[in-house]
Amino acid sequence: MSKISSLDLIQKPDRITLGIELPLDNDWSPDGERRRASAGRPFGVPDLSNQTELVRKVDDLGFAAVWIRDVPLFDQINMGDAGSVYDVFTFLGFLAAATRNVALGTAAVVLPIRHPLMTAKAAASADALSGGRLILGIASGDRPVEYPLLGLNFEERGDRFRHAVSYLRDAWQAGGLAVDGERIPALDLLPRPIQPAIPMIVAGRAQQSDDWLAANMDGRFVYPASLDRLADQTRAWSRATSGRGAFISAFHLDLLDNADATSTPIRFGARLGRKALIDHLQKLADVGVDHIAVNLRQSTRPPAEIVEELAADVMPQLGKKSAAAAA
Repeated sequence: MSKISSLDLIQKPDRITLGIELPLDNDWSPDGERRRASAGRPFGVPDLSNQTELVRKVDDLGFAAVWIRDVPLFDQINMGDAGSVYDVFTFLGFLAAATRNVALGTAAVVLPIRHPLMTAKAAASADALSGGRLILGIASGDRPVEYPLLGLNFEERGDRFRHAVSYLRDAWQAGGLAVDGERIPALDLLPRPIQPAIPMIVAGRAQQSDDWLAANMDGRFVYPASLDRLADQTRAWSRATSGRGAFISAFHLDLLDNADATSTPIRFGARLGRKALIDHLQKLADVGVDHIAVNLRQSTRPPAEIVEELAADVMPQLGKKSAAAAA
């Protein structure tokens, strides 16, 4: 088994790293909206026609991770967002074959709506097929319609989440599975994960206390926020975990052709030029953010152009974290 954790692909001691959040399109731009309407796709259903080619480009260009969401149901009225469309674990298996280097992250698997044995099996399979590149982001879910459809109580999702986390960690270990509290050595879960322990990061809070998250999670994935808000969150997380856990956030990017363009806020991110982006990412690194999942759905330029510019002109400019952040 590899002794290297997939977190090492995104958590570097000397610099912030960049990943890409899927789906990789720009459907939320004016041109993207026109293309969607012309193609007859409902709002919220992404353009997946170039996903494989674009994901391979991201992998080849040296990004640290690709991130996929778990959206079992397309709720057109209440949510209007189909995520990446594909089943999260089926998609992970595909990405394992389509890529070679990037971490494969989920942001995040809705843990309480699945039996933990099947989640353990699927995650171990994805880790084995990818050569140990899985980062299992997990959450309790924020779409109440999913629970009654499955005959589950939405209000019990916090308890189910804690139980599932314990079950996963136990199921991935050698020595058999437990039945009615008794471990049966002859029962085994195959395949065994490549990593000694698949990292689990929490998206949001999953109905848990800060102390529980710090003790049980390998990282946090938080919603996009202001620099001051992220600084407060990273400090609290670092104190709670003694600097152990990874800290990840997302950023919706509209990268303009003009490298000198100043920053204008957009929902969950900014419209700006390359120089302002580098400055912003450096500030994020200085307050202790380890990794940013870049979302390009609001971009006015084609995603392929943007990932090429990020790889060629932005990532090489990301310098060392400040002493305070690296401590």
